Amino acid sequence: MSVDLRTEDGVTTLTFSAGPVNLYSLELHDEFDAALERVEADLPRVLVVRAEGKIVSGGVDVAAFHAQKSKADTKALYDRMLELPERFAALPVPTVFVSHGLTLTWALEVALACDVLLASEKAKFGLVERVIGLTPTMGGTQRLAARAGVARAKEFVFTGATYDAATLERWNVVNRVFAPEELDAGVEAFVADLASGPTLAFGAAKDILREFEAGGVPQAVARTTEIASELFDTEDLQHGMESFLTNGPGKASFVGR
Repeated sequence: MSVDLRTEDGVTTLTFSAGPVNLYSLELHDEFDAALERVEADLPRVLVVRAEGKIVSGGVDVAAFHAQKSKADTKALYDRMLELPERFAALPVPTVFVSHGLTLTWALEVALACDVLLASEKAKFGLVERVIGLTPTMGGTQRLAARAGVARAKEFVFTGATYDAATLERWNVVNRVFAPEELDAGVEAFVADLASGPTLAFGAAKDILREFEAGGVPQAVARTTEIASELFDTEDLQHGMESFLTNGPGKASFVGR
């Protein structure tokens, strides 16, 4: 079991492995926490999240649920689990989740907490908690609704079925789908473009969208100028404006500060 980090050219790739099918466990969560502490202490320009193995995840270790002895204990477990996607969602830099195969329950809920979901044509996705008489506990229901709408989220959770990447791209849940042999190259190109951009401006966009998620267009509008004006003395904005005026659009080189 491991959660590893590798950083190159401003891109940190977080790779998790808990063979044979990458089940969620509290021990794995602890390893995520340690890795995310390192990420937060030295923010990259982009964070990529991937899994090792044939599938991304087969779900959660049900024994951990069954071992709980009371409603209070169960809620404490669910509260702990919910911390993981929330921690990804709170990061101020672009986050990209890559799905190469079957992605169930907790892994999909983490993917939905990331900014962008890139997938192989072979990927399949599901919130299958109905099989044990449960409903998703890590934010997947509401985050799916935010992307696909309430009716689609109900269908997804009620059926407990698995859906392919093409379907979820059509639903606006998956951002882009690649042929399996093109996934790595597609992810690399997409992420490299993000990593060369104005990182703090991307963070500001995330802040504005958090306001939108919390209170719709009026709340986002009320905060937009305050958030955007904080970028005034960033190196990237000052350089970007000067470059635009001197050299024309698209010539600026951003450094993420």
